[in-house]
Amino acid sequence: MVIDIYTHIFPAAAYEYMQRLAPDLKDIGKRIASLTFLHDLDGRFREMDAYGDYRQIVSMPNPPIEDITTPEQGIDMARAANDAMAELVQKHPDRFPAFVAAMAMHNMDETMKELERAVEQLGARGVQVFTNVAGRPLDDEEFQPLFDRMAAYGLPVWMHPVRTAATKDYESEDISRFEIWTALGWPYATSVAMLRLAYTGLFDRHPGIKIITHHLGGIIPYHEGRMLASFTNLGRRSSGEEDYVGMKNRLRRPMMDYLHMFYGDTAMHGAVNPTRCGLEFFGPGHVVFASDAPFASIPKALDMMDRIELSDRDRDAIMIGNAERLMKMKLR
Repeated sequence: MVIDIYTHIFPAAAYEYMQRLAPDLKDIGKRIASLTFLHDLDGRFREMDAYGDYRQIVSMPNPPIEDITTPEQGIDMARAANDAMAELVQKHPDRFPAFVAAMAMHNMDETMKELERAVEQLGARGVQVFTNVAGRPLDDEEFQPLFDRMAAYGLPVWMHPVRTAATKDYESEDISRFEIWTALGWPYATSVAMLRLAYTGLFDRHPGIKIITHHLGGIIPYHEGRMLASFTNLGRRSSGEEDYVGMKNRLRRPMMDYLHMFYGDTAMHGAVNPTRCGLEFFGPGHVVFASDAPFASIPKALDMMDRIELSDRDRDAIMIGNAERLMKMKLR
C-alpha cells in the first residue's frame, strides 16, 4: 500500500466559486486550469489504478483563499471546499482515506469555527496553511490559536509554500521573471516560515506539534551548516531594535533541534540525491511520501523511492506508517 499524503484536488463547487470571485487569475490560475485531474475524477481514478493499492490524501491547491476573497467570501469558500472534500472521502474511501481542511485565515474567529467544524463534524485529519496569510507571517500572534488547537487535536498542519510573480527578485524589475517565484521562491518561502515559527517559540509552547513541510523542508536541509552558523552568530550582525540575542537565549533548546521537529514530504519531482539529503536531515520517522499530484508525476515519485534503497522498515514508515501515526487513523 502507498499513502500519498500531499495531493491536490479542486472540487467543482469550490472551483466554480473561485472562478466567480477571481475570473482573471494569472500565473497559478493558468496552471490550475490546465490540470484536468484537479477536477476530473474519472481520469484521476484511471491513473491511480496503474499504481496498485495506492491512495491519496487530498487538499486544496494554490491560490490561498485569503488572496482572492474578502473575509466573508473566504469563509464561504472554505466551507464549500471542506464539504466537497468530505463528500469525496465518504464516497471514495478506497481512493481518498482522508482530506486536509482548507482555511480562510483573514477572520480568525470564523476560521476557528470552521476548523472545529471540519475536524469534529466532517472528519478532516488535519489542516492546510500557506507560508503567509495575505502577506502576513504565520508566526503573527493572531494566527496562534490555530496552532494551539491543532496541537490539542494532535493532528498535523500541512504547510504549503506561496509566493507570486509580484514578489520581484530585483529592485530594478517589476516582477519575478522566468517563473523564479515558484522555482526558487517557494522553497525559500517554506524555509522562512519554518525559521520564524521556530524562533518565535512554537515548539517550546507545543513540543509535540506536527507540521508537514511541503517539498521536504524547502532549502533548510541543504544548508544545515549555514543554519547552525547563523544561529550561533544571531544578533552579531544586526543593528535593529529587536533583541535577537535575548530571543535566542529564551529558547529552551538549540535551534537545530526545532528544525528537526518539522516533518518533510518527498514531493521532490523524482530527484534522488536531494531526497536523500532531506531524509538524512529529518530522519525516516519525520518523512512522509508525497507526489504533489497532479502538479507533479506520481511515477517519478514512486521510482525515486525505489532508487533510494531504503530498509523495509524505513520504507514502510515513509510510505504508510508515519501517515497513520500523524493522522491518527488506521489505513491498512
